[in-house]
Amino acid sequence: MIKQWLATSWTQAALVAVSSIAILVSVIVYTRLAGLRSFSKMSSFDFAITVAFGTIIGSVALSPSATVANGVIALGMLYGLQALIAAGRRRHALGRLVDNRPLLLMVGSEMLADNLRRARVTEGDVRGKLREANVLNYDQVRAVVLEQTGDISVLHGDGPLDLDLFDNVRGRERLEGAAGGRGSG
Repeated sequence: MIKQWLATSWTQAALVAVSSIAILVSVIVYTRLAGLRSFSKMSSFDFAITVAFGTIIGSVALSPSATVANGVIALGMLYGLQALIAAGRRRHALGRLVDNRPLLLMVGSEMLADNLRRARVTEGDVRGKLREANVLNYDQVRAVVLEQTGDISVLHGDGPLDLDLFDNVRGRERLEGAAGGRGSG
């Protein structure tokens, strides 16, 4: 059993090598044509496409039943769909279906328990992000946002808070009194 698991033939090894090279070249060509946005993580759709790319690459490289031609066609379809959806995202309705809206998690030193529950983020998760952002004291925090990518942004420091930065953020109205800067009126 272990011997079969560890063994391969020269033919199989050569097919894996050629398939890997061919699919990698395809990814490079498609990415050059479509642009680097192909691997961004701007929305949940982008994340799903990136996972699908990896699945196709792995399948073509390792599966004896997957052909390079089918892999190249599948990649081309995904790149094409991604381009179509990216163009359609500019239209408000499709953007709302595909994209997550950012969510305010903290205003000043106050954690917003209802938004934390909605986002399924714990106070411990937020404290970890505060430490990563070199926040030394809760009083330094201006706002914390769960971005549409799933990243958490920590805004801290001195100076007025520009509410234009929070245009599409759910819970933005909770910043109205705390802003004291451009866009706050």
